[in-house]
Amino acid sequence: MSPQAWINLAYLAASMLFIVAFKLMTGPRTAVKGNYLGGAGMALALAAASAACFEKDVVASVARSGATPLVLLGVAAVIGGVIGAVMAVRYPMTGMPQMVALLNGFGGAASALVAGAELWNMTRRAVETGSERADAAAWAASQLAPWTQFAIATALTGLIGAVTFWGSFVAFAKLEELPAFKKAWTDPKRHWVNLGLAIATALVIWGLCANPGSVALYILLVLLGSGLGCTLTLPIGGADMPVVICLLNSYSGLAAAAAGFVIDNSVLVIAGSLVGASGLILTAIMCRAMNRSLVGVLFGGLGTTSAANADDVYAGKVKSASAEEIAMVLEGADRVVIVPGYGLAVAQAQHAVRELATALEKRGTTVEYAIHPVAGRMPGHMNVLLAEADIPYEKLREMDDINPTFPETDVAIVIGANDVVNPAARTDPQSPIAGMPILDVDKAKTVVVVKRSLSPGFAGIPNPLFAADNTLMYFADGKKAILDLTAALHGA
Repeated sequence: MSPQAWINLAYLAASMLFIVAFKLMTGPRTAVKGNYLGGAGMALALAAASAACFEKDVVASVARSGATPLVLLGVAAVIGGVIGAVMAVRYPMTGMPQMVALLNGFGGAASALVAGAELWNMTRRAVETGSERADAAAWAASQLAPWTQFAIATALTGLIGAVTFWGSFVAFAKLEELPAFKKAWTDPKRHWVNLGLAIATALVIWGLCANPGSVALYILLVLLGSGLGCTLTLPIGGADMPVVICLLNSYSGLAAAAAGFVIDNSVLVIAGSLVGASGLILTAIMCRAMNRSLVGVLFGGLGTTSAANADDVYAGKVKSASAEEIAMVLEGADRVVIVPGYGLAVAQAQHAVRELATALEKRGTTVEYAIHPVAGRMPGHMNVLLAEADIPYEKLREMDDINPTFPETDVAIVIGANDVVNPAARTDPQSPIAGMPILDVDKAKTVVVVKRSLSPGFAGIPNPLFAADNTLMYFADGKKAILDLTAALHGA
């Protein structure tokens, strides 16, 4: 077979590995194997793409300039590999949402740069070819026909890639709670700004598709897309971040798929389409879990004001308890449900929670874990943390499955969760989270809430659960609180 046939075969094999990897990632028991297969597919795709580069004139011209393609590819692979390895090892599990946002952004930037480089290279080649003609520039432009696959794909790649890059970095800044990004941009004029940018972007896309040889129009399109990425993400509140992360992930996939059409790379089209489609599906699932529409997330936001005053909700009603008092309650419990939240992730308390569960199970207590779809800051955040502590998968129960059982639960222990257990979503139609499906922990016989303080969650509203008659508040760092509670239980 010819070299190109082997390359196409490698692309096909890589695509199949990606598809199988996505299938395996749908279950916690097979997710690790799916990651390995996905990595193998990516390695194969990179090797095939590197081989394909040697078939193109662009590589030959680079080689003539003094640097061999093999050296350039090797240097790029080493730099990228080192950066990726350092991020994977050093970034804490609590920072996974931020790292996912960064990786989404890098994916979008890479796609935009690839499309821009291909546009510049094709324009340069056309000019060089027609340099001996009197009308060289006009002839070069005629070689890049308007409204072709290349023209349309280049415009879409530049736009989506730029929106993804800057939108992801704004999301990263919000997740990191950087001071300048803590407050959502709620100025009503933002809609007019977005509309103006959208109209200007549409005009530039039309111009670029009609004149695909214009590098200046491509740069202008990227700049407008960068502005849109910022203005579309700045108004979104922290409570909507899980949805935004899923959407940006989808954007990065769509940008990659469009870049695949630009450079005629089938594996990039397939992989990008898989990521784009899965991201959109996950976005829909997250919106349903929060009872929010995608339009509401992108253009509405949850806002930062509360429907109720914290002093009115909590005044004189909050009951604080010690580890010993809570241990006495747990000693007589037959069924305990642990509800993990972002506070558990921040405190790195997953291993301490496993120790508490083991201590309870030795006493004959049934222990389960209630998982809300948007607990933490990204989908699956709590599942990953608990799996890290070797907590059995069968003990992790989804919201719809466990909610009917809360009335038969003796003790529900909420660790760092806030909005996902806020009964105001059910009882207060004026609440910013009204209608959002929540874990019905308030229906348990006793609720123990472990928090540092009464500070609100991402939605910025007080939680009536903390002042409920059946709730005991345990104010402490999540990990220390659970360790003290386990010690008190052993001594009871």
